[in-house]
Amino acid sequence: MIYDQLILGGGPAGLTAGLYAARGGRKVALIERAMPGGQAFLTNEIENYPGFPQGIGGPELMMAFQEQATRFGLEIINNDIVKVDLAGEIKSLTGADGTVYQARTVIIATGAEPRKLGVPGEEEFRGRGVSYCATCDGAFFRNKKVAVVGGGDAAVEEAMFLTRFAQQVVIIHRRDELRAINVLQERAKEHEKIEFRLNTVVEAIQGGQKVETLRLRNVVTGEIQEEPFDGVFIFVGTKPNTKFLEGVLTLDENGCIVTNADMGTSLKGVYAAGDVRNTPFRQVATAVGDGAMAAGSAELYLAEIL
Repeated sequence: MIYDQLILGGGPAGLTAGLYAARGGRKVALIERAMPGGQAFLTNEIENYPGFPQGIGGPELMMAFQEQATRFGLEIINNDIVKVDLAGEIKSLTGADGTVYQARTVIIATGAEPRKLGVPGEEEFRGRGVSYCATCDGAFFRNKKVAVVGGGDAAVEEAMFLTRFAQQVVIIHRRDELRAINVLQERAKEHEKIEFRLNTVVEAIQGGQKVETLRLRNVVTGEIQEEPFDGVFIFVGTKPNTKFLEGVLTLDENGCIVTNADMGTSLKGVYAAGDVRNTPFRQVATAVGDGAMAAGSAELYLAEIL
């Protein structure tokens, strides 16, 4: 079978592209290695997506995306693409199980994954106190003291979520002020359970069977101290899931796919959408716009070759 469109990745961008293509009557499938929804599915509450004045849970929103897309006939395939051949008119994608999928156009919406601190103990204690998802693991830290590393919107939002379970939440940020938008900063500063360690970096994560302490360094004074924590949640940015595309598509210095205004990549018939591309703003709303644009551009390309 040769699909009209194959979409890699089931986050907001991929599901939107699938919705547009399926509703347009195209033979389209979405390939996702895990559960559709992407990082948005792991977000406890989304307040800045239009149409939901009181906000909406990430899982609820992503399930609605999936339901709407599959209602129009989008096929969802569970597989991990490990090899691609995108240069010809017919594109080939090979899954981890050896299955080969073919399509005339491909939209890459594989998103990004959490960036690691790269400090001693991070890998050793992953799943034993080190986490990159407060929504997933917050409930394991009831009445505990946890650290949140990072100063952006995601870090502050997840810190707020963790206050539902933890007795104390400490935000650790390397700069003298947070990068999160003002409304989030104010909420965090007013919350009785949240404290701050600014101008501070984590040098090591330590413990026995689980996380017990963090070695912290003040970047201004150079002072080093060890502080007890039961867990640490890391939100220091993301890196695009493009390892399998190295040498295939043009990537920027950060590994993001370079696209034009129409979401086109360096190869004809191949498009990218969402956090995987070189975009300055990574939000559900912008991912949705990317997905719609990519599907529309792919449709124009199909009209030319068919």
